[in-house]
Amino acid sequence: MSKAFVKEDGDDADDDLDPAEAGAAALPGGRNYITREGYERLKSELLQLIDVERPEVVRVVSWAASNGDRSENGDYLYGKKRLREIDRRIRFLTKRLDAAEVVERGRDEHTDQVFFGATVTYLRNGEHEETIRIVGIDEVDPSKRWVSWISPVAKALLKAREGDVVTLRTPAGMDELEVTEVRY
Repeated sequence: MSKAFVKEDGDDADDDLDPAEAGAAALPGGRNYITREGYERLKSELLQLIDVERPEVVRVVSWAASNGDRSENGDYLYGKKRLREIDRRIRFLTKRLDAAEVVERGRDEHTDQVFFGATVTYLRNGEHEETIRIVGIDEVDPSKRWVSWISPVAKALLKAREGDVVTLRTPAGMDELEVTEVRY
């Protein structure tokens, strides 16, 4: 059988991104907008992996390799797998940080218009009040209600002002979003 149809265990060539990161790889226009806080979080994770986790795993793998038979050595096998995962994440973070464009809004700017980094409160269909923060694709966190600047709701809200009503196309139909507050 052709190798094109079979992925071997040791074949890491296509592992630069894991499935969760694959969607973040396609950047619109090659831009990777990110807030200062998001940039610092990614940078901190990268440094943690390089300075702490990777050296520790290398130490364990080296110790396990010195114990002899590697074919049934769990510490060695797991360590090598973890080392590949760490290296993959380091490559990903390095690429993302290299492509990052930090967007900082001045703290003294008092604008009622929605731009990147804004926290927006809006009324959906005149009934439900919702608050979201528009952030970079590497910062999305549904539990905090942080949405990507390329998400449909963010695209609908961008450049709107307090008091504006914008239309959001959803699978269930059209929703009207009335912007009630914009904060930075």
